[in-house]
Parts: sequence; C-alpha cells; structure tokens
Amino acid sequence: MTTTDESTRNGVDTATLFATLDAVKAAPEAAKFQFRARNQWLSGTHNRSTIHGYFGVGEERAHERTFHFDADHPAVLVGRDNGPTPVEYMLHALAACLTAGLANIAAARGIRLTEVHSTVVGDIDLNGILGLDPAVRNGYEQLTVRFTVKGDAPAEKLRELVAQSQARSAVYDVITNQVPVKIEVETA
Repeated sequence: MTTTDESTRNGVDTATLFATLDAVKAAPEAAKFQFRARNQWLSGTHNRSTIHGYFGVGEERAHERTFHFDADHPAVLVGRDNGPTPVEYMLHALAACLTAGLANIAAARGIRLTEVHSTVVGDIDLNGILGLDPAVRNGYEQLTVRFTVKGDAPAEKLRELVAQSQARSAVYDVITNQVPVKIEVETA
C-alpha cells in the first residue's frame, strides 16, 4: 500500500486517495462508473438538469444531496438569462476537472497549494449554430485555459502538476477526443 506521512493535504484526504488507488489496482472492475443527468425543459430556452444517482464501485449510489442546474440563454440570444448557457457549463466543467485533478496530484506528490485560479475562455461563432454559414462549426472554435498556481514547490513542479492534471482529466479527454454520442428518442 502506498502511504503518506500526512493525512490531509490541500483539503485532500491523502490516505483515502492512496487507499482508493490500491483498491482499484486490486479490483479494476470497481473503477467502472456511470454518471447521469436528467433534464427537463421549462420554457423557451430555459431548462433544468437534476443530478442525484449514479453507478459506482459495483452498485447504484446517490450523492448526499440532489443538485439542480438551470441553463438558459441571455436575452440577446432569445432567452431570459435564468442560468448560464450550456456551453458556459462546459467551460466550468473543464476548469473544475482540471482544478480537482491538480489538487489531488499535488496532494499525492506532497506539494502544498496556496492558491489556484483559472480562467477558461471559449471562442464561438454563432453563424454555425444558427445555420447561417455551413462552413462554421456549431461549437467552440478554440478554448484557452489560464492557470495561476502557487504553492511550496518550484515553478516547474507547479507547471508539471497542471500538465499531469491535463493528462488525466476526464473532461479534457471528452472535449479533445471524439466521444461517441448515441441519441435515442421516445415520443408520445
């Protein structure tokens, strides 16, 4: 079993982190998870997703509480601004995944973080999604992530944390590698 001499670093329970790694090494099937979000249209471009249950470590599980996320468009895009746009949630997902990974990796490597900030910027041309120019893609043309990272390690080690987080990030992988998406429709 891999150990560390401190039980918590950067808010990460390192003993549990290493125990989880050891458990998955011993039983790889425990790593199979399925996450789910349920969404309901409310009005116009306003809709709400609910996240509660998931499958993990061989059984159905639930978060300690149910999460609700409203999405909408701003008025300039025919919405009522009841929540961020779906593409803004994607920016949040990328920042959150990279940051969580960075904190875990730093904790595992014995590096104390004192500050982590990121800004994710996505450039999008609405001519694509509005169907006005078939040569323009519907989604982001480019994403830029800018990190400020401070801790008790040299700058190069802090940069390595970000690089390793990028290499292990599920959201970065989903965005940069084509993931098959199957759409099924039920009508009444």
